[in-house]
Amino acid sequence: MPTRAVVGMLVLTIMAAHCAAEQCGKQANFALCGDGNCCSEWGWCGLGDSYCGSGCQSGPCSSGGGGSLRDILSKSVFEKNFPNRNRFYTYESLINAAKSFSSAGLGTTGDTNTRKKEIAAFLAHIEHETGGLVFIEEQKPQNKYCDIQNQNPYRCAPGKSYHGRGPMQLSWNYNYGACGAAINEGILAQPERVAQDATIAFKTAIWFWSTQQWNKPSCHAVMTGSWSPSSADNAANRRPGFGVTINIINGGLECNKNSAEADRRVQYYKKFCSLFGVDPGQNLDCRSQKPFG
Repeated sequence: MPTRAVVGMLVLTIMAAHCAAEQCGKQANFALCGDGNCCSEWGWCGLGDSYCGSGCQSGPCSSGGGGSLRDILSKSVFEKNFPNRNRFYTYESLINAAKSFSSAGLGTTGDTNTRKKEIAAFLAHIEHETGGLVFIEEQKPQNKYCDIQNQNPYRCAPGKSYHGRGPMQLSWNYNYGACGAAINEGILAQPERVAQDATIAFKTAIWFWSTQQWNKPSCHAVMTGSWSPSSADNAANRRPGFGVTINIINGGLECNKNSAEADRRVQYYKKFCSLFGVDPGQNLDCRSQKPFG
């Protein structure tokens, strides 16, 4: 009987391990592994070929994936196209942030032209959001962006403000909480760290870019072609293309109407596509798209 009990417990343990939720990558809201571990193709943290080899999503991957951001965006191109940037935003901090996401992140998915268009789209949005990487924090925020209806499990820390910070101007306590959990940084308790550490700042931008937001697809999915519009999307005229990324980021203010802000995003995108020698594609604006509900 004791032997049977031990065997039964072992079986239950194995079953529990297999039934546990995945730990990282696209299977777990693009969470990163801690302690220098790799995220495997299947969303588990560890070391060795099973984790860091083919299909590795983040960490010290050995497979190389579809290529890196550095392959397309050089330091000289970055610095030339953001000539007035704040010294806080360095090329090295962007590259280090992108490395932490590996094949689940920015500019690593698809053929070369797909990767170029995704990087062009990302650069266009961060140029717009920060005035050319000039601003680190939202200018004159009107409130602390603490949403009491979305506090569980991300309760606002006493006295902290969750206004826009970083290249994508991460805002609201629920975004700081979800992002912090994914990138293993305590930015819910200390949101000011996004404005103090440039690598963390770029990590928040890439996390937002790569993560599905409720009923919205991720910008990464849109620009890499892995998103297919639903019947509701088609009815709202949301078609694959750069315009949907505008809708994801600020559709409530810039879409379904003529918007100078949205037009500027499109111009920045075209500029970077031209720089990389790639066609920008179709459906570039969102003036006829209904915002995501």
